[in-house]
Amino acid sequence: MKTPHVALDLFPELPPAAVDKPKRTKRVPVPKATAQTPAQAPFDLPSPAVTQLLPQLSAQAAALTPDTAFLEAMAVQLEAQGDFRVLRRLKPLLNWPGLPAPDITRVVVLDTETTGLDQGKERIIELAMLRVDIDNATGLPVGEVQVYDGLEDPGKPIPPEVVALTGIRDADVQGQRLDEARVAELLQGVDLVIAHNAGFDRPFVESRLAQFAHLNWACSFADIDWKAQGRGSAKLESLAQAHGWFYDAHRAEMDCHALLAVLAQKLPEAAHTGLAWLLQAASSPSYMLQATNAPFEAKDKLKARGYRWNAEQRVWHTRLKTDEELNAECAWLKENVYGQRRALVQLEKQDALVRFSSRPGVVTQQQL
Repeated sequence: MKTPHVALDLFPELPPAAVDKPKRTKRVPVPKATAQTPAQAPFDLPSPAVTQLLPQLSAQAAALTPDTAFLEAMAVQLEAQGDFRVLRRLKPLLNWPGLPAPDITRVVVLDTETTGLDQGKERIIELAMLRVDIDNATGLPVGEVQVYDGLEDPGKPIPPEVVALTGIRDADVQGQRLDEARVAELLQGVDLVIAHNAGFDRPFVESRLAQFAHLNWACSFADIDWKAQGRGSAKLESLAQAHGWFYDAHRAEMDCHALLAVLAQKLPEAAHTGLAWLLQAASSPSYMLQATNAPFEAKDKLKARGYRWNAEQRVWHTRLKTDEELNAECAWLKENVYGQRRALVQLEKQDALVRFSSRPGVVTQQQL
């Protein structure tokens, strides 16, 4: 077995290589192991030890080459010490295990890279899509993943900060155009589009490709309360690291693979996967509640409650995911903002067809 090149000082039992003798330096003695500081096992594992460790490795162990099996065994030994955590490169899965399910939801996981943040002024430079079936009984992907990743010339220079973030340069997109026929093919029969910031991605793709406006959308960033799930950050890179993965972020296709892998895992504080959570969220309406004519002195309470200020409409607003949340919020507003006085608030009911788009839902007035 070919052993990967490593620094020789990690393996004190190996003979020194035939090299020129370096200048003599003062050698720091290594303290002998005691009951308080036990000796650590060396990292070089002979072939029999690797063989013994392989059954403990990840599900991908069967596909490991001899060299990567050696490294994986080292990683397992490091993690067994309790003081180390090893991140592994996320490898996209293009065929998920499991038999075809009788009850499935067909989803597209989507991501875009753009020239900037303003949908009215900026343009898409990359669009990636993964189409896969989700077993409704398990919340897991099953079968083949169909992939599309395309570049598009935005018709103007890509800003330096976008180049630095994505690595996409003007020369990469020159003359390129999204394959609209392939996108339309992948969207046939799709029940739900999932993005990890649908409020950003949806307006961009709807402006470029009108068929996206006729599909249900869910947002893995907004529809899942990652803080309540014990995660310190809702950023996709952080969520992947929590599962022991790293990947080359800010390219659309790899971001899609990372999102699908994260959502296929069981949520830490729930009995189902992130995908199952999003399917449920997409099936129920949500509400945008505006605290109409709220007293100025209530602004600190509203801000602390999580309301956001809409400067154009001059109103505080919040998003509520369920009927129960809506009823509880109306009761809180009446007591803490309007002082038990009668008040009318504006309510916008949104379903998955309009949620995260620039189109309004059904707007009504509600009496508190």
